[in-house]
Amino acid sequence: MEIGFIGLGNMASAIIGGMLEKGIVKADEVIGYDKSEEAAAKAAEKYQILTAFEMESVVKDVDILFLAVKPQVLPAVLPEIGKMIEKETIIVSIAAGKTVAYLEENLGRQDLKIVRCMPNTPALVLEGCTGVCSNKNVSEEEMTKVLAILSSFGKAVQVTEQMMDIVVGISGSSPAYVFMFIEAMADAAVLAGMPRAMAYTFCAQAVLGSAKLLLETGKHPGELKDMVCSPAGTTIEAVKVLEECGFRAGIIDAVEACIDRSRNL
Repeated sequence: MEIGFIGLGNMASAIIGGMLEKGIVKADEVIGYDKSEEAAAKAAEKYQILTAFEMESVVKDVDILFLAVKPQVLPAVLPEIGKMIEKETIIVSIAAGKTVAYLEENLGRQDLKIVRCMPNTPALVLEGCTGVCSNKNVSEEEMTKVLAILSSFGKAVQVTEQMMDIVVGISGSSPAYVFMFIEAMADAAVLAGMPRAMAYTFCAQAVLGSAKLLLETGKHPGELKDMVCSPAGTTIEAVKVLEECGFRAGIIDAVEACIDRSRNL
């Protein structure tokens, strides 16, 4: 299986790294292009993949083509590759907010196999979560191949396209919210006298462990919260303050704003 990448930034690197680690492809079966020679050289050195000086060399003769460029770059890329891509190639776009219909229109083709997905940055440590949808030209067998690749660096979940903007709000963009939460807790620890590096370790591990506990037990998050809140204890006092500060409402408002932005990209 030959796989090509247009764009060799952080997310492309995460995908390539996951595929190679899981043995889905060999390094010499991956070819990539990036307008930044530095990014291309970095990917070639790190993963020993092939790189090209022009998009045409990547687009032709690959089974799966990843469009790993930012949404604002797509208008320049899509018309160019639409003229030369093979009908049987599966195109996988990771651009936020760009619908399957948008991709078809700007590629200038209705006969192409298009998969739209939204990964997130924890993919860099093989703990990503990716929402995936496709157009009618992608068969179940082909989708299975794509899901296997996307699952190599975390979880991959097939959703309807109507849910993709929600995926952006609660998965694609949410690591930023989590990092802000960790940073704020660490700031509080530093204020109380703990060294910052130690504070980051405690806070990050608490988030990691809590998420794992939720996923592995299947318990409702409210139930898990109640398990920590002893009567008249320290935790319920902190929960009270968070509620007074509008903690939940703030998160809901932030996610809604992110979803709305994604819908209007």
